[in-house]
Amino acid sequence: MHSVAILVLDGVVPFDMAAPMQVFDFTRLPDGRRPYRVRLCAERPDVAADGGFVLRVDRGLEALADADTVVVPGRAPGAPPLSPAVLAALREAARAGTRIASVCVGAFVLAEAGLLDGLRATTHWVAAEEFARAFPLVEVEPDVLYVDNGRILTSAGAAAALDMCLHMIRRDLGSAVAANAARMSVMPLEREGGQAQFIVHEHPPVPRGSDLEPLLEWIGDNLAHEVTLAGMAARAGMSERTFSRRFREQTGTTPLQWLLRARVRRAQYLLENSDHTVDRIAQQAGFGSPTAFRERFRKVVGTTPYAYRMSFKGGRAGTGRPGGRPSGSDDQGQPALPVALG
Repeated sequence: MHSVAILVLDGVVPFDMAAPMQVFDFTRLPDGRRPYRVRLCAERPDVAADGGFVLRVDRGLEALADADTVVVPGRAPGAPPLSPAVLAALREAARAGTRIASVCVGAFVLAEAGLLDGLRATTHWVAAEEFARAFPLVEVEPDVLYVDNGRILTSAGAAAALDMCLHMIRRDLGSAVAANAARMSVMPLEREGGQAQFIVHEHPPVPRGSDLEPLLEWIGDNLAHEVTLAGMAARAGMSERTFSRRFREQTGTTPLQWLLRARVRRAQYLLENSDHTVDRIAQQAGFGSPTAFRERFRKVVGTTPYAYRMSFKGGRAGTGRPGGRPSGSDDQGQPALPVALG
């Protein structure tokens, strides 16, 4: 099992701690097995949490040395200074190749340990300006949900930590497992608003029970073929104008935008789950040419099809367990992977 250690510090924000606990704990493999073992650890057994209660934690800082992933939740304003022992344990985990992620203002902890120097990072937008002043060696991106530098990840608020955790699950175990984890957490499979994230499903969502559901499912089954607005309207038994209005009412987007996004999702799925060439995937996803495919994919996903495949095809190369430490490989060469949805 992949070991996830959540570092609980004095002043810990309960939601920041609970969000990654639940997402990883809800995750199941197709055969029902748990791929993650989630444990809390702390410097001392009794931790004063934000909200006026005390947490009893059984494991100490030594748990960081045995973890495959360490998650650092945020702390409330006025929390006591970090101890040298905590900072040393985080630095040692980073040197050992452990994946380390922060939730919300937990990025301040990683930055104080020096783990974010020279890297891109995010935190809660309210604290972004203060974070940038305090740590000038960090490139702060306040308008994204999370930033992935390979082994070091940071997320915005606690809700964004859910997106970051699903992103890590997808890196470790693939899109199908991540999509199921999202359903178990009753999360949307896609978040709008120009914020950074990877999508955890093959196609854009179909509004269940709507009169457009059969048409949208048909489109999803025929992405490799020519699909026009006139053809969609005719299949729905409406004029193009009525169809476009009804489509936007029920999906929140235009028919052609939905079609393009569906084709990109199909390409993501094929990049993750097949060995087909990029040119063939462009054809299977219904793009007119490989060049058009690459341009659209980069615009929507924020990276090239090749880089996406290297990051998400089957778990991790050279790794003996999902998301575990690589054998004879350097993960720092992996591209950073937050994406802005267009």
